Amino acid sequence: MKDLNSKVLVLNSNYEPLDVCGVKRAISLIVQKKAEVIEENSDIIASPSLCLLIPSVIRLLYYVKRPKLELKLSRRGVFIRDNFTCQYCGKKGGEMTIDHVVPKRLGGKSVWENLVCACKECNKKKGDKTLEEAKMKLIREPKPPKYIPYFHLTKYLEKEENSEWRKYFFFNSEV
Repeated sequence: MKDLNSKVLVLNSNYEPLDVCGVKRAISLIVQKKAEVIEENSDIIASPSLCLLIPSVIRLLYYVKRPKLELKLSRRGVFIRDNFTCQYCGKKGGEMTIDHVVPKRLGGKSVWENLVCACKECNKKKGDKTLEEAKMKLIREPKPPKYIPYFHLTKYLEKEENSEWRKYFFFNSEV
């Protein structure tokens, strides 16, 4: 039997990832008819009056409006915003670095609008040059991401037991 403290992905009523909770909380929401089970794992929980598969993903039956929050700049945030894709050549995954579009020596700041995900090869090719000097172009202009819960939930996607959650996370240019 799986630990009752394992994690359950909570989706908003529109299927947008909202948060993560424990199994006990998820079951409580299901029993109260505030949520429905979307995915379950093979483990069973039983009580004298109830027997059910432990949920892995639940969806709230009502919409939760989230306040817009400004995301703090971070290395991980830039990688997530750019979907772990080099913004010069389009290579996805592998060892990525952060590149200043306008080099620091020319006054380039460490802000969302000047930082991009780059593969090691492109970062080395661009070096400490401007885009024009390096004869390179950006695939997409960097800008601050809109706040989405994916940023704080992505740490759960790295765990194999949560692999079925990945299909609920949509990374796109609107991030």
